[in-house]
Amino acid sequence: MLVALFAAGFLASQSPSVRVERSRDTVASAGEGVSTTLDTNGPTNAQTPIDAERAFTEDAKKLGQWTAFRKWAAPDAVMFVPKPENAQEWLNDRKDPAKPIDWWPTASYVSCDGTFAVNTGGWKRPDGSVGYFTTIWRQIPEGNWRWILDSGDTTSAERDRPAKPTVRKATCSGPPLGQPAYQEVGPPGSEVTENFGHSPDQSLSWHWLVRADGSRELSVAITTKRRVTSTGFEGGSRETVIRDHIAPPK
Repeated sequence: MLVALFAAGFLASQSPSVRVERSRDTVASAGEGVSTTLDTNGPTNAQTPIDAERAFTEDAKKLGQWTAFRKWAAPDAVMFVPKPENAQEWLNDRKDPAKPIDWWPTASYVSCDGTFAVNTGGWKRPDGSVGYFTTIWRQIPEGNWRWILDSGDTTSAERDRPAKPTVRKATCSGPPLGQPAYQEVGPPGSEVTENFGHSPDQSLSWHWLVRADGSRELSVAITTKRRVTSTGFEGGSRETVIRDHIAPPK
């Protein structure tokens, strides 16, 4: 659930995060009346990651596109523009476009412990262009959801709009395996920026990388079963449920 939006005057054939504008910056100056403060911890009434995705897109229509992105983004959220950036910093004071992009979930993959999820679905800009998104969501202590990563790309055809998106939950057999892990790979100046992450119980994991040319990969896997031995639970099987390949910007 990081960001790929639209705004007027997009340049064709760029590959930023799914819903990120592709043209000139539209950052508002201090005198344009755009609030720089927003309560990102308030109630969202989203019980599930699918509820959160739908509420997110409705807020884009009601509050404004970038305002909604700021509201639903975690402080450490990442978006690709096309290189990885802190979403809150990139979105700060960015002026809402006149018309927001429209997006909808088609599938959701949820960790066994219910604290992390990855949604994917389709989007459509006011200019008629279409694509897909993949967004990672994290549940916060209040029970609400915040997105921590947003990615995606354009497609040649619009994705279906199912009334009931597919929901798959990772296998819950076995004890929790530890705390979330986030490991940055690639020293400063490296041609590849890479990140691995997983839910506290390690039943849902993801891996993304961005190359020097702006192309990137994102994969998501869930646990489908865990092997039981005489000494307890050891390892298990994982299924890759999302594998996105995004070409470099043109």
